Amino acid sequence: MSKRALKKYLAELGPAELSEQILDLYERFPVVKTYYDFAFNPKEDKLIQEAKSRIGEEYFPKRRKKAKARRSVAQKLIKHYTTLGMEPFLLADLMGYNLETALKYEKTRNCPAAFYTSMYKSCREWVTFMVQEGVYPEFQERFISYMRAVQAGNWPNSYDFAALEEQL
Repeated sequence: MSKRALKKYLAELGPAELSEQILDLYERFPVVKTYYDFAFNPKEDKLIQEAKSRIGEEYFPKRRKKAKARRSVAQKLIKHYTTLGMEPFLLADLMGYNLETALKYEKTRNCPAAFYTSMYKSCREWVTFMVQEGVYPEFQERFISYMRAVQAGNWPNSYDFAALEEQL
């Protein structure tokens, strides 16, 4: 069904029928329930704390011995919160937290080349997001601090990070 056809169909429905349709969607599809739960009671701070906890557990687990250190965990959370329409400042904070946690992890381990590549990609996404959403000035010091730590850590792809910093 096209968007035009959907609009026409919805225009033909009365208020009670439309309400019934939305309630049916809410009950049937978890995605719709999640959206409405967030729209009417966001609790953004709680969601961010839960996300930070999951990211921290990914790099520094409490229940198992070995860290999985998967970038995808944070990326899925960030994408989900972006879809929900979370405040850009909080999303930028979460993206920065992810990078800072990975930086702490890197200092304690011998990481493969793929780790450094994925962290560069995450950093590039963080910078792009901050600039697009206009929150870079609030995170500028944090970003510079992260970049200095990468340079001090002598990462194999630190030249990529330096080039990214120069673009700003």
